[in-house]
Amino acid sequence: MLPDCLSAEGERRCRRLLAGTTARLRSRPAAAAVLVPLCLVRGAPALLYTLRSSRLAGRHRGDVSFPGGKCDPADQDVIHTALRETREELGLEVPEEQVWGVLQPVYDREKATIVPVLASVGPLDLQSLRPNPKEVDEVFELPLAHLLQTQNQGYTHFCKHGHFRYTLPVFLHGPHRVWGITAVITEFTLKLLAPGVYQPFLAGPELPRG
Repeated sequence: MLPDCLSAEGERRCRRLLAGTTARLRSRPAAAAVLVPLCLVRGAPALLYTLRSSRLAGRHRGDVSFPGGKCDPADQDVIHTALRETREELGLEVPEEQVWGVLQPVYDREKATIVPVLASVGPLDLQSLRPNPKEVDEVFELPLAHLLQTQNQGYTHFCKHGHFRYTLPVFLHGPHRVWGITAVITEFTLKLLAPGVYQPFLAGPELPRG
C-alpha cells in the first residue's frame, strides 16, 4: 500500500525526522546540492528527475540526476543552492517554506560532498517547465508506486582488480535507468517516505570512500 506521504501528517513526520540533519548540515560547506522534488503528477506522488545535457563537459553528461549543482559563495546555504539551481535548470520556483529538510549527504568519486534537499513542489505539469537546454535534455517523473515495486529495483556490485568494493542501488523500467549517486539519494528518499513499504535488499548502500 502506498503511504500518504503528501498528507499534512506525512509532511510533519518527515520534517521532524529531517530536523536534526537539516540543522547540522544546511550551513556546512559542501561542494554541491541537489533538490529532490516530491510532486503530484496526474494525482499520483512522484519524484522529478532530469536527464543532463549530452553537450555538457565532464563524465556526468547524459546522466539521470536531480536538479542541482555546485555551491556558489553567494548562496546562503545548501538549501538556497538547491533552490537556485532548480530555478536555473528548470524554470521552477520552489519557495523555501516547501522545503522539508536535508537528507544525509553523499560523496562522489573525488570525495566531494553532495547534499540532497527534499521539497514538496505540489501538482506539476511537466509541460509547464522550461528546462535550460544547455543543461537539461529531458525532464521526467517516476511515480513512487513505480519506484516501490520490487521488480523495478536492482543493485550493481562494483569490483576493482577482482575484489568487491561496493554496491549501489539501481531503479529500472522507467524512461531512463536511475543509477549512481542519484539512485542512492532516491533510496534515502524512499526510506524516509515509505519506511513500512520500501524494503531495500541492503541495509544501506555502501559508497566508495577512496
